[in-house]
Formats: sequence, structure tokens, C-alpha cells
Amino acid sequence: MKKINLNAKVIIVCIFILCCWAIKISEHYLSFSLTDYGIYPRNVNSLLGIIFTPFIHSGFSHLISNTIPLFLFGISIAYFYPRSAGWVFPIIYLVTGFLIWSFGREAYHIGASGLVYGFASFLFFSGVIRRDTRSIALALLFVFLYGGMVWGVLPADLRLSWEAHLFGGLTGFVCAFIFRKWDPQKKYDWEDEEETEGNTI
Repeated sequence: MKKINLNAKVIIVCIFILCCWAIKISEHYLSFSLTDYGIYPRNVNSLLGIIFTPFIHSGFSHLISNTIPLFLFGISIAYFYPRSAGWVFPIIYLVTGFLIWSFGREAYHIGASGLVYGFASFLFFSGVIRRDTRSIALALLFVFLYGGMVWGVLPADLRLSWEAHLFGGLTGFVCAFIFRKWDPQKKYDWEDEEETEGNTI
């Protein structure tokens, strides 16, 4: 059953990424743009943008930059935090979008970078909060690979939706705290050996 649930979550991540690519390719070859379906903060007509925004990208470079971390982070959450994943995915998706709509600059916000930052934040802070060897190792790996992401939450480049990065990161942190006890920490062979040795007289 656990394997089936894991496979389902992995399939969902892959389908989401494929949909993003299908939409971008369609825009390119059919010469139309879906930017107006993104999030335009505090515009009631743009509320549906909370759902559509992660699927819409400004160009192929924008999409490529989100595809790899989305895949890696999404699969990692599904594998290492299987119970939490079913809640973490939709919460980061919807809450990040709503915060952008509520507090973002008055411009169209598009792209899945809010999800990327949300997933990365959840993985990192889950490792820190749980103090689990596996989680900490995973967190350090992502810091090594994507440590530069932290600068993306600052308004250094106003052409980017730094609000999506910031709100995604904050939502991921909150999720890491809320679901910190959902996925029990696995015991490793070396831990069992230490306990056995400690009980020996």
C-alpha cells in the first residue's frame, strides 16, 4: 500500500511537470499567451490565477529552471515524507498563491517558482526540526545544490516574482513545523547496535 501511495504521488509530480511543458509548447507553436491567467494581486477576477499560475511560464528558460528542482524536491518529499506529502503539496500550492494574490505587487505573477521554494523550504526545515540523520543529510544536500536560492526571496530583481519565492518559502517552513511528527523517523541498523551495546553488562 505504501508503495502504491508513493507511486501515485510521483505520478502526480510528473503529470504536473508534463502539463507545464505541454502548455508552454502550445503557447509557442500556436502563438498565444496565457499570462493574463496568472495572479494579479487583489483583483477578484484573478482569483483563479491561484490555480493556473504554476502552469504558466514566461519562456522555456523560465520553465527549465523550475522543472529540475520541482522534480527533485517533489519526488524527495513523496519518498521521505509520504504521509505529509498528501497535505504539503496542496497547502504550499494554494496558500502560496493566495498570499501572492493578497500581498504581491500589482503585476501578473506566473510560474512554479513559489512551489520550488515551498518544497525546498519544507525539505530543509524538516531536516533541521526533526534532527533526523536522514533528513539533515538531505537538507544539507539541497543547501549545497541550491544554496543560492535564499537570495531569491529578496527584491533584488523586480522582474522576478520574489513574493512567490518568499511566500513559498514561508509556507514550506510552516508546513515543516506542522507536520514535524507525521512521518516517524526510521531506525537504522547502527542505532540498534549502539542500543544493544549500551545494554550489555
